[in-house]
Amino acid sequence: MNLFDISLKLNGFPIEKAKAYFQTIKNENNADFVGHLETRKKAILSYHLKHNSFYRSFTKNIDINNWNDLPIMTKQDLQQPLQLRLSDGFTKKNVYVNKTSGSSGNPFIFAKDKFCHALTWAVFIDRYNWFNIDINRSKQARFYGIPLNMLGYYKERLKDFFSNRFRFSVFDLSDEQLDRNITKFKLTAFDYINGYTSSIVQVAKYLERKNLILKSLCPSLKGCIVTSEMLFDSDKKLLEHTLGVPIINEYGAAELGLIAFQDEQDNWIVNSEDLFVEILDDNNNPLPLGNNGRIVITSLYNKAHPFIRYDLGDIGTLSQKSTPQKPILKKLTGRTNDMVQLPSGKKAAGLTFYYVTKTVIEDSANVKEFIIEQLNLNTFKISYVSDDALSLEKSEEIKAAIINYLEPNLVVTFERKEKMERSNRGKLKQFRSYL
Repeated sequence: MNLFDISLKLNGFPIEKAKAYFQTIKNENNADFVGHLETRKKAILSYHLKHNSFYRSFTKNIDINNWNDLPIMTKQDLQQPLQLRLSDGFTKKNVYVNKTSGSSGNPFIFAKDKFCHALTWAVFIDRYNWFNIDINRSKQARFYGIPLNMLGYYKERLKDFFSNRFRFSVFDLSDEQLDRNITKFKLTAFDYINGYTSSIVQVAKYLERKNLILKSLCPSLKGCIVTSEMLFDSDKKLLEHTLGVPIINEYGAAELGLIAFQDEQDNWIVNSEDLFVEILDDNNNPLPLGNNGRIVITSLYNKAHPFIRYDLGDIGTLSQKSTPQKPILKKLTGRTNDMVQLPSGKKAAGLTFYYVTKTVIEDSANVKEFIIEQLNLNTFKISYVSDDALSLEKSEEIKAAIINYLEPNLVVTFERKEKMERSNRGKLKQFRSYL
């Protein structure tokens, strides 16, 4: 029984229509796709200029005939009541409404029309099929957070039932709980794992300590999809070794859907079917392929709410092998608001800084997780979970690595914790700046 498709239909999302339309987009040849893309960009722009007063005011005194002159939309621009941003004919009762996670520090409520939301799921269904994962039938082991209020909790549990998934807690990653989790894998024919990178990495570290391979304990496993947090090369190797299945890197956003999905050749294929992705410099100019810049995205089918040249807050690079029909995300560097700023004026990507520290700190087998916080221009705090406190020698080695990578005269402090504080959704923010 296709429980997931049925649940979409019961909620008014035309999934069969969306699947059929999605297939027509996929069938476009590369030459025709360029024309198709330009048509869709003009169509969604024209629609919102005609039917959305918020977007009309947003583009006032702008040359709308030149795509590159269109204003960049930010999360701050959307932090106003939803009813002021909806297009004509749409209300909260006839759209899909959700809220962004707030991981950027700027959460807001957004809407999608029902066809657009169904099309989003058509994209996910297609990508999961690359790895013989059927959203309707494949059993999912889910490592996500869950609302703690009663209504939100039971709503998610009901969605889990219709989506054929079992949700593991990401708030308790103790060895005792992980032992119970592994027992559940032994007793359940899970097809795939899906969830936050940091939580699944903790499962992998537990398996490594116990000298276990999850695929041997749960032979039905086909793959592991990690999402919402950065996947570092060292963590991917650990996951591949301890889980014994392909590790699939997913990049998405609640307000947009799937942005990129790794294929069997480890290419991070950008979703060009219902999104248009640009890489821009600080002056909002498009960058050539291969250059690092701000990720700006247009939702080509969302008529209920405009996401036109929307700055997601992430930094990345498109591969030089990209084509309009098949863009390839070469690198995802991190968030624009996660930059390390230093007394000398130097800047560095926060997650790159985290990675440099990670290569040193994880040489110590006792360190399970850690985060870095920039308290002021020259002071950084490293909080970590470990059975034992870091030795003075290890602490000095970490400090030396940070100073070598950044600059001298920086202050680095350490705090050992019993467990990491995660967001109310269970995400772990590896680097945070308070500047």
